[in-house]
Amino acid sequence: MEANGVNSVHWFRKGLRLHDNPALLAALHGARTARCIYILDPWFAASSSGGVNRWRFLLQSLEDLDASLRKLNSRLFVVRGQPADVFPRLFKEWGVTRLTFEYDSEPFGKERDAAIMKLAKEAGVEVIVENSHTLYDLGRIIELNGHSPPLTYKRFQTIISRMELPRRPAPGVTPQQMDTCRAEIGNNHDETYGVPSLEELGFSCDGLGPAVWPGGETEALARLDRHLERKAWVANYERPRMNVNSLLASPTGLSPYLRFGCLSCRLFYYRLRELYQKVKKNRPPPLSLYGQLLWREFFYTAATNNPKFDQMEGNPICVQIPWDRNPEALAKWAEGKTGFPWIDAIMTQLRQEGWIHHLARHAVACFLTRGDLWNSWECGVKVFDELLLDADFSVNAGSWMWLSCSAFFQQFFHCYCPVGFGRRTDPSGDYVRRYLPVLKDFPSRYIYEPWNAPESVQKEAKCIVGVDYPKPIVNHAEASRLNIERMKQTYQQLSRYRGLCILASVPSCVEEISGPIAESAPGRDNGTDTAPKLSLCSPDSPKRKLQGLEDEACKKARVMSVEAADRTSKNV
Repeated sequence: MEANGVNSVHWFRKGLRLHDNPALLAALHGARTARCIYILDPWFAASSSGGVNRWRFLLQSLEDLDASLRKLNSRLFVVRGQPADVFPRLFKEWGVTRLTFEYDSEPFGKERDAAIMKLAKEAGVEVIVENSHTLYDLGRIIELNGHSPPLTYKRFQTIISRMELPRRPAPGVTPQQMDTCRAEIGNNHDETYGVPSLEELGFSCDGLGPAVWPGGETEALARLDRHLERKAWVANYERPRMNVNSLLASPTGLSPYLRFGCLSCRLFYYRLRELYQKVKKNRPPPLSLYGQLLWREFFYTAATNNPKFDQMEGNPICVQIPWDRNPEALAKWAEGKTGFPWIDAIMTQLRQEGWIHHLARHAVACFLTRGDLWNSWECGVKVFDELLLDADFSVNAGSWMWLSCSAFFQQFFHCYCPVGFGRRTDPSGDYVRRYLPVLKDFPSRYIYEPWNAPESVQKEAKCIVGVDYPKPIVNHAEASRLNIERMKQTYQQLSRYRGLCILASVPSCVEEISGPIAESAPGRDNGTDTAPKLSLCSPDSPKRKLQGLEDEACKKARVMSVEAADRTSKNV
């Protein structure tokens, strides 16, 4: 038991940083001792949804945090166990009188934190919670929208344009602050409270290449500096042209660091704002400058009071679509074995590196759901939750609902072609060759549709389709035509229920469709884009019958809530 005085514990969860961490500063204020902890259960780590890349990023972030604390003559205490089991023991062992942590807006986090606050109250421990993972007070946004979350991005932008600017980032921790409340560090600290290895958590590191995205606050701040060095880009703020290099991991990419809280969203916001105003002579920046941050905020707002946000059934904002259950097709998609090189290269990059470009996410999400395989977006959420470094409950599920046309209305008759989209982005096929070396010797003419290559070309490329590389899993032209009809039937059923006429004219799925989409896509640089044209492909696979399926889709379609229907219909 510690002597009299305030004995603080700061509990790190997502905010894995020392800069802009008001909860950590609250732990240090007036304290006699202060310990920084992270709670990790190694027995359940390997069986969790996170893949090896995500766990490596987390462990590297913890190692970096520990190294930064060492420079302040402190250490990170990685405590093994579950929070509900760990805290009663630590409260007694360390004589804790104050517990601080960052507010978690997501439903699971709020439920967990409520249980811990109850334990703290029973133990006589003061709890201080500070909000720094989001730019805005999400409850205030909901309040200003009539006590319900805004369900379109345009409405969300309207609400925040009426609000005050986000709080400025809090100052970083200084050595002087830490010196006044230094806790004793035991000689056996590394053995008892050190950051575990991947092997200790049960992961096999055989064949694991170097990290494309090194974890940690130090890396995050270095990337932020490089990101902001692009002064010409900030000054003009034009959407960069999409090319093969756009598809590769960038040394200025920030999304995993925002997800784990290695980088403060408020620091990013104000660094962007200040640089823009410096370049533009104090002109106020457009909302589109903060596109990545605001889409993140939009999905956090939509999810905060919705524990079913990552599910279709029971989710009040989600259109109930009669998806197929096809585990075999899902597995081929997840493993990059669909027979469509563009899709398979993207999924291979995701599995190897833990990240893919936002337009690549659009392509594989459309392919899995409404475009080709008609599998539920919930399946995609689970795969991304395992493999994608920047996936979290709110942004991951929100993006999948958006891209599958299940919420946040998107034009369902706009479909990404798994051949044409890749060919327009990278005509030479270098991206495919990089991640699918089995296809590296195919001529560019056939790299996106190798099944159409003559047998002599396949033999010369040493890759026979159906032997060395799979045949296409579906006929895209026919599957997309059928699925657009299914989606049309679902939305017609919804409009009949509401007495609305929201589908006066829907383009045929065989037309080439081009035009602005209803809502800007998450992560786009200027908030607008032009939908890729729908190209028709003709892989050799059995035809699927259209007759009767439209009516079946109509019968199975459930109706989403009245409120969601009202909001959706206004954006069609």
